[in-house]
Amino acid sequence: MARLLAIDYGKKRTGIAVTDPMQIIASGLTTVATRDLTAFLQEYLGKEEVQAIILGEPKQMDYTDSELGPWLRTYALQLQELFPNVKIEREDERFTSKMAHASMLTNGLKKKQRHNKALVDEIAATIILQSYMERKR
Repeated sequence: MARLLAIDYGKKRTGIAVTDPMQIIASGLTTVATRDLTAFLQEYLGKEEVQAIILGEPKQMDYTDSELGPWLRTYALQLQELFPNVKIEREDERFTSKMAHASMLTNGLKKKQRHNKALVDEIAATIILQSYMERKR
């Protein structure tokens, strides 16, 4: 079986999470500068077998697109061209950053660690991936 990979896209940083090859456990992988995202994905997918890339889909409370929505639709098409054998899917990402902060607080991370935006993005990507996995079960 191949991994699933989730992306919590941001203007500056992008959080990335992956599953194990059996698609049982979702774990944070890293955070990359958004400008380096495509190069990172090309390198990662060159080494690891990935079944699907799940893009966090930013929506407003009324389900309309956020400002990044149209750009992410275009990026999803670019990813499909780059990786034709990988399924590109989208998953609602509303509240994932708040959930990531709550998770950090619950798990006893110190204030300084909770202000680490890269860690928040990585945890948010993990939440997106877990949500996707639960929805698909």
